[in-house]
Amino acid sequence: MAGRVGVLWKQIVRSADRFHQAAFSPKFLLYTNIGISVGLSMVGDTMEQSYERFIGELPEWNRIRTLRMGISGFTVGVVCHYWYQYLDYLFPKRTFKVVVIKILLDQFICSPLYIAVFFLTMALLEDNSWEELQQEIREKALILYAAEWTVWPLAQFINFLLIKPQYRVFYDNTISLGYDVFTSQIKYRKKPDQEEKK
Repeated sequence: MAGRVGVLWKQIVRSADRFHQAAFSPKFLLYTNIGISVGLSMVGDTMEQSYERFIGELPEWNRIRTLRMGISGFTVGVVCHYWYQYLDYLFPKRTFKVVVIKILLDQFICSPLYIAVFFLTMALLEDNSWEELQQEIREKALILYAAEWTVWPLAQFINFLLIKPQYRVFYDNTISLGYDVFTSQIKYRKKPDQEEKK
């Protein structure tokens, strides 16, 4: 019996290693990064909705909302994948100076871009008007951007200094799970006048 378990365990480990090698190879890395981004965006929203249901703000799980958050993860995942490749192409070294430059570029260029892509994707999925999109960006984007400054400089210092390039989006999304919960909360929070109409 112990021998069979050992053989089975070795087969599982070999299969997992083959999957890992394929998933993080240049050929499939874009698909892997998109899959990770979609999956964790949906998990983050599901966690936030579970909390909202627990405190009585949400009567039931909104599957459409989770699906929309997943689609936003798709668009942001594509941006993230190519952004990291471009940064690593421009700045291939891992010196302290290079890492700081990458963090600053990430915070001042890509973070606002991520947030804009997120709100634009959600506006398209929700069939919002241009005016509604602008209003939502005015009300919520700065809150998300300020939150980015509390999380990402340190996280990206580790990412750019220690993480291998093919794992950057995976690492990013792992750290981002908590941020995805917060993003879902900010995106779907009700205004005071909406609360009164309930």
